Amino acid sequence: MSEFSTRQVGALNTLDYQLYIEKDGSPVSSWHDVPLYANAEKTILNMIVEIPRWSQAKLEITKEATLNPIKQDTKKGKLRYVRNCFPHHGYIWNYGAFPQTYEDPNVVHPETKAKGDSDPLDVCEIGEVRGYSGQVKQVKVLGVMALLDEGETDWKVIVIDVKDPLAPKLNDIEDVERHMPGLIRATNEWFRIYKIPDGKPENSFAFSGECKNSKYAEEVVRECNEAWERLVNGKTDAKSEFALANATVSGSVSHDASVAQSIPAANELPPADVDPSVHKWFYISGSPL
Repeated sequence: MSEFSTRQVGALNTLDYQLYIEKDGSPVSSWHDVPLYANAEKTILNMIVEIPRWSQAKLEITKEATLNPIKQDTKKGKLRYVRNCFPHHGYIWNYGAFPQTYEDPNVVHPETKAKGDSDPLDVCEIGEVRGYSGQVKQVKVLGVMALLDEGETDWKVIVIDVKDPLAPKLNDIEDVERHMPGLIRATNEWFRIYKIPDGKPENSFAFSGECKNSKYAEEVVRECNEAWERLVNGKTDAKSEFALANATVSGSVSHDASVAQSIPAANELPPADVDPSVHKWFYISGSPL
């Protein structure tokens, strides 16, 4: 959608980095103001690319900051990077989130038996073109995996850019295996082992790791969109630190058309250097063949 652009403040790989989404040149909320559906039929969706394929900085939409810029996640004051678990390098897809979605921690999913993780819905875009942080990309839904992370359901929706050459041939999850053999298996492995280098155990999945089909995935998206609507309309309990301010969602509890005026001016700086240890390879033993 050409009306969306980005406003960078600070340098990537620093604590000061912030990346805002703009609509027609004015900052908007990447979580609340970008519409989930890109067409009236609700068959094409907008995703926000947080992390381009093959990169390692753990960038994400910040739920707590005004207008929800993309920032690099931290732990104990240090910037976080995903480790390289051989043969994978960084994230193996364009990774991001669906705007106007929320995995409600007040709701236990009847099949995963776990509550939501309080985040926008995660998205893995598998097309051939490497995206960029802050990109609003039009995609279609192909399937979904259910990662179980510390007792919470962490859905991973598999999508493809509608402009990708393979998009006409990919309409459901079995089409992915047919035309991109090995990708779903690699995706399962990636999520299963990526925390091991940090001393954590393997991740587990609902449904024995099965990737559910597009119909199931679309229902997950719909449920998370409805949960977001309850959130911004003040109809569900939410963490007090959540930033719900938005410029366009009329009737929501924090609608404020003037909020963009509080956002700093663009100050784009080149990426800072990264400690070479970030790029180390980790060889995980015992991975299923």
